[in-house]
Amino acid sequence: MTDRAISRRRLLGAAGAASVGTILERVPGAVAATASSLRADVVVVGAGFAGLTAALKLVEAGRSVIILEARGRVGGRALNYPIGGGEISERGATFVGPTQDHILALAKQFGVGKFPTYDDGDNVYVNSMGSRSTYSDTGPLGTAPPDPLILPDLTQVVLRLDQMSTEVPVDAPWEASQATDWDQQTLETWIRANSATPQFRDLVPVATRPIFGAEPRELSLLFVLFYIAASGDEQNPGTFERNFNTRNGAQMWRFVGGSQLLALKIARKLGQRVVLSSPVERIVQHTGGVTVYSGALAVQAKRAIVAIPPTLAGRIEYDPKLPAARDQLTQRLPQGTLIKVTAVYERPFWRDAGLNGTAVSYAGPANVTFDDSPRDGSKGVIFGFVGGDEARRFSGMSAADRKAAVLANFTTYFGSKAAHPRSYFETNWTREEWTRGCPVAIPGPGTLLAYGPALRKPVQHIHWAGTETSTYWNGYMDGAVRSAKRAAREVLDRL
Repeated sequence: MTDRAISRRRLLGAAGAASVGTILERVPGAVAATASSLRADVVVVGAGFAGLTAALKLVEAGRSVIILEARGRVGGRALNYPIGGGEISERGATFVGPTQDHILALAKQFGVGKFPTYDDGDNVYVNSMGSRSTYSDTGPLGTAPPDPLILPDLTQVVLRLDQMSTEVPVDAPWEASQATDWDQQTLETWIRANSATPQFRDLVPVATRPIFGAEPRELSLLFVLFYIAASGDEQNPGTFERNFNTRNGAQMWRFVGGSQLLALKIARKLGQRVVLSSPVERIVQHTGGVTVYSGALAVQAKRAIVAIPPTLAGRIEYDPKLPAARDQLTQRLPQGTLIKVTAVYERPFWRDAGLNGTAVSYAGPANVTFDDSPRDGSKGVIFGFVGGDEARRFSGMSAADRKAAVLANFTTYFGSKAAHPRSYFETNWTREEWTRGCPVAIPGPGTLLAYGPALRKPVQHIHWAGTETSTYWNGYMDGAVRSAKRAAREVLDRL
């Protein structure tokens, strides 16, 4: 999006906000406080899955709510992209899987079905020497490639990480008995000390780039262990395998109509309570409540839920200032660096060769790919993740060179037909003003131990939601929904 478009949107938002009377007529339960402000029980900042779900729960409890969303759309990091014929590809959040029961229940409530991610046939693997092979993900390693060079390290490292993660409380990882030791080192330093083969060490970033949008050196070991522990639910311990796998893992299903469809349906039910193109600039706390300012619009409420990534929440002006721990936390939680690259073909031709569209490769920029074709296979869609250092290099290339590099990857994985898509597009989440990166916030060493307790702790009348605040499935759509339910309960208990 261009600066001009952003400026125009802000002007439109301010102009819309100035028409408070018009908004008032359409927001159930809201009342006019002054000629330029509204009043409701709760104001929610952000209309991603967290903000929308929190608002929904509050409305269902009989409370008046206004949601202020900076973008001109709802869905946050979920965004559908039309590819013709009434079909879509997901530019952001795509998959759901077992133990993600909260997002699945919400989808069922709103009549959004799911279907299996295409997983018939073999995965493609390009090893450290550039040799291509195929393998089934039905084996004990799942999506991980069964390369004999890395197999001993792969099996023992994953087992150890899974075991270590069981010692990490998902609601307070900083309270783990070895939190001090684990939070003062990175995943990279731990891998180097606990593996033998350089080929395996070089494979680890291939996993962390799509999962975190980060390199192993950027990730606190404690955070990685928490992330593994969070890849489950109250009855099922998290595992690294569930995080990375398609079959029985986090990539197992997709939503019919795309993930943003669910956000659109929730917003439709909330109606004019959702005010778009209204970036929040300032939150003032006072006796009995808050006033949230967006352009010419001020919303007075008893409570506020800020349901945006911590790095964005930290850019809002607060009066009085936030406690030092909360302010320092938001300065230390950057979003991951992730780009999604997508090629659309007339049909999913790779399936004819017995391939399922999944590739794992040492050579980038797109180290990992998935089949994102419509359920009926009427078109062929492959997307790849470009993350971490690969994304930073990729961003410095020309548009033509970026496309050529991606299609070269796809051709290596799936054959010569991959070089000629009917269309190609990229989604660089680091360049989205109201996202600043994907898929999740990345705590470096020392952050959780020093500032983790401030992550969910309310500040007077302000409550925090968003997938980064979730105990389970942190960084996923399910985590966003979980965080919203927790924040809504907090608010309802205090109203």
